[in-house]
Amino acid sequence: MNKRPQTLAEKLARFSKKIAFQDLPKPVVHEVKRRLIDTLGCALGGWRSTPCKIARKMATRAPLEDGATVLGTMLKTTPDLAAFANGTAIRYLDYNDTYLAKEPAHPSDNISAALAVGEIAKASGKHLIEAILIGYEIQCRLCDAAALRPRGWDHVTYGPFSTALLAAKLWRLSEEKTVHALGLAGNANNALRQTRVGHLSMWKGAAFANAARNGVFAAELARFGMTGPAPIFEGDKGFMKIVSGSFTLPRLRPEGPFKIMKTYIKYYPVEYHAQSAVQAALTLRKKHPGLKIDDITTIEVRTSDISYEIIGNDPEKWQPKSRETADHSLPYIVAVTLMDGKMDLPQFNDRHLSDPSLFKLIQKIRVFPDDHHSKQYGKTMGNTVSVKIGDSTFSEQVALPKGFPGNKMTDEEVEAKFRRLAAPLLSQALIQHCLDRLWELEKCASVRELLPLFQVRQTK
Repeated sequence: MNKRPQTLAEKLARFSKKIAFQDLPKPVVHEVKRRLIDTLGCALGGWRSTPCKIARKMATRAPLEDGATVLGTMLKTTPDLAAFANGTAIRYLDYNDTYLAKEPAHPSDNISAALAVGEIAKASGKHLIEAILIGYEIQCRLCDAAALRPRGWDHVTYGPFSTALLAAKLWRLSEEKTVHALGLAGNANNALRQTRVGHLSMWKGAAFANAARNGVFAAELARFGMTGPAPIFEGDKGFMKIVSGSFTLPRLRPEGPFKIMKTYIKYYPVEYHAQSAVQAALTLRKKHPGLKIDDITTIEVRTSDISYEIIGNDPEKWQPKSRETADHSLPYIVAVTLMDGKMDLPQFNDRHLSDPSLFKLIQKIRVFPDDHHSKQYGKTMGNTVSVKIGDSTFSEQVALPKGFPGNKMTDEEVEAKFRRLAAPLLSQALIQHCLDRLWELEKCASVRELLPLFQVRQTK
């Protein structure tokens, strides 16, 4: 009698069970620690935003004495609500890391789920490293396999799978219960792409946090004995039939190589396709210090076809009315960089979003999909910015933005980013203490020791 072939959910469950800290290469472990530092820095940077305050308010409605910590507070809540609150903070600034394949992703979004469940499960730092690695691996592999965007689904739709799997790992669920967790996660949590079309709302920063909340909730249901629909991927009305289309994953190897090494830390707080456009605009300013904004007649930005679709096409990109729209607008990003000669968080404040001179400059920008950048997409992440003044045209092209493989950020640069984002909320002594603990994450006896460190200074 022929043995039934393994379903994809069964393969994922088996893979996650085989991941063990002692078998992980040292560079991979180090990269996980870099990503945790970068991600928590991003969360602190977004902590005071309105969406993050709303998410924390939701968490206060379910206090749990032995629960998971809401970043920056003494509040403990259910793991799903902690994943939502902390995940919203991580994602708000659009400054956390990125992976670009058939479907884009911000794989560090998984970390909110890993921290929340790690606390509840009383996991060690080594266990947390395993879980984060699993979240990255599964989300990125799914993004490699099938594009959701053309079918109307948002990229966060892969998030319930990756977060349910890492949660199952931390709770040490059996393979059978892990399969049920994946079924529960995948059946009810498919997100519409409308999140990232036209005028972008606060939900842009909360969408994956919600996916993480649902993934954690699904794993906890499975932990308590709830069974889930199966086969969730291959079934007659399953994920492949209804959501993604048919796909296969390459063999998942617990010894690697691991996808986290192919993801990118952001140097600038903008959508990733615009990173090289920022560098190009800054280089133009540096090379031509006498360039006067009022003298510019036209600005051309040539980019990849995927970049054009995501951040350079919608009419709203020329009239952004929210931070969420502005940091996903190639015209806005290029214009504000040229005008200010820098790119950081203040370039998205209310003053800039209502500056008539900035919006006058934005209207001079034209964005074009470019064959060269499109063909090199993935190998590079290039943009060309050209500024015309009278009869003169000044152009700059950047193929490998800072943070991209081949031009990686150093540990010192990752630390500097964390310090800059944390400085408004934490004392310098506490920032150093947090960094010391995170760089030695594998020595941490319990994840419960980590987030309570990040106590935000009270302000009037």
